[in-house]
Amino acid sequence: MSTLKSVTPKEGITWYVKWASSILMLTAVTLRATGIPELAIYDMILSWAGAVGWFFVALKWNDRALMILNGVFGVILFTGLIKYFLA
Repeated sequence: MSTLKSVTPKEGITWYVKWASSILMLTAVTLRATGIPELAIYDMILSWAGAVGWFFVALKWNDRALMILNGVFGVILFTGLIKYFLA
């Protein structure tokens, strides 16, 4: 039986940030799935924090696809947060 070998670094700050960001995003999606409107702001905050974390990892890894995905995701969510808190 062959084993799959991970190609992502297991040392340094990016390992911790990618896992923390993934947990934040999974928690956000769980809140979203409840359908409870009062939790929507927490969904946005956690999703934004996860996107920022993954954007940091993408920069460190020089991964353009992750940079674009999480950069755009972060900007969209930040716009929603501004609208929520300032509107």
